[in-house]
Amino acid sequence: QVQLVESGGGLVQAGGSLRLACAASAGRTFDSYRMGWFRQAPGKEREFVAAISRSGFSTYYADSVKGRFTISRDNAKNTVYLQMNSLKPEDTAVYYCAGTSSGVVVTTAPSYDYWGQGTQVTVSS
Repeated sequence: QVQLVESGGGLVQAGGSLRLACAASAGRTFDSYRMGWFRQAPGKEREFVAAISRSGFSTYYADSVKGRFTISRDNAKNTVYLQMNSLKPEDTAVYYCAGTSSGVVVTTAPSYDYWGQGTQVTVSS
């Protein structure tokens, strides 16, 4: 079992930055999980944002955030991060951290086994 807790959300003006963090209670097995970030805006389906391999060597991004967001992880701290720069109003959503024991990095929500409670990100214009 893995418990995930996100932090770092808030209100920011367009063009600003935020850094989300997701702390996992996976103990010594955290580096066996591939991790991802998803987001869900009001009235919309949950969508993939970014994913990272177990070692952190490989990363994947949605086209809408490529070049602006960076996913990273610190396995010694059982934490995955999402650095968000050049934020836009359309980035406003609840952001969720997720973990999977899948054998490959995946970008679809149903493939993830564990989810955090979400953190709100609001970007004002």
